[in-house]
Amino acid sequence: MTYKSGFISVIGRPNVGKSTLVNRIIGEKIAITSPKPQTTRNRLHAVYTEERGQIIFVDTPGVLKGKNELDRYMLDQVYKSLDGIDLAIFLIDATTYFGRGDEFIFQELQNYKTPTLVVLNKIDKLKIEELDEKIKEIKEKTGLDIIPVSALDGRNIDYLIDVIFQHLPEGPQYYPDDMITDQIEQFIIAEMIREKIFLLTREEIPYGIAVLIEEMKERENGLFYIRADIYVEKDSHKGIIIGKDGRMLKQIGKLAREDIEQLLQTDIYLDLWVKVLKDWRTKEELVRRMGYR
Repeated sequence: MTYKSGFISVIGRPNVGKSTLVNRIIGEKIAITSPKPQTTRNRLHAVYTEERGQIIFVDTPGVLKGKNELDRYMLDQVYKSLDGIDLAIFLIDATTYFGRGDEFIFQELQNYKTPTLVVLNKIDKLKIEELDEKIKEIKEKTGLDIIPVSALDGRNIDYLIDVIFQHLPEGPQYYPDDMITDQIEQFIIAEMIREKIFLLTREEIPYGIAVLIEEMKERENGLFYIRADIYVEKDSHKGIIIGKDGRMLKQIGKLAREDIEQLLQTDIYLDLWVKVLKDWRTKEELVRRMGYR
């Protein structure tokens, strides 16, 4: 059997389900998901390995107009993800119309002359007749065949993997069999904490949030100690994150701890601190300090 391998960029508007799709294919939670858009900030390499070969997915931030230094960094990550890749997955939300944002992304892919698969996500939310109409609409817009999937319930994911392998060249195995991401544990843990803040706090809070892991070590009692600093842009946001009598912070910590313990396969003590760093997203040096380089 010919061994195939290659790098694939997953690109689309914010909140189309890119991270959910990558997590579904890999079979592990390595990219954070949220009902709010613009959750992903960094490019994340996720590795899928089987007997046919190895697929390295590049999960990217949603394509959006840059309003501040962080937004511009995220957009730069999207374009960098197209350099040297073998295939692009253009992911579209089946529950929304094919808008100007989708047209812009598709045109950019054409400019890069990147081989592209058009994948229609969230088909679990449509009736059969609605899905048929949506597929027809997208095919007319792109001129390409459409692969309908549900990253949420796994529908058609195996077929998508088959199609990906059909497009990949012969190549080496880049990563070991048991490796599912090239990101260090601290990054994934910080992202898990940030995800819980997205899920639990008000609409205006999460986008000004950054999480840095300041300490990770095993203590003498066998418990794994993790200290994380949560940075916010305003004093009022600090109060919201902490909550009355510290309840919100406790809830964030409880949910994050469950995911982190599953990742590390050990009991942990998660020590969360909330700090104010005013308007950090607008200052390049502070954006870099938060790990977005």
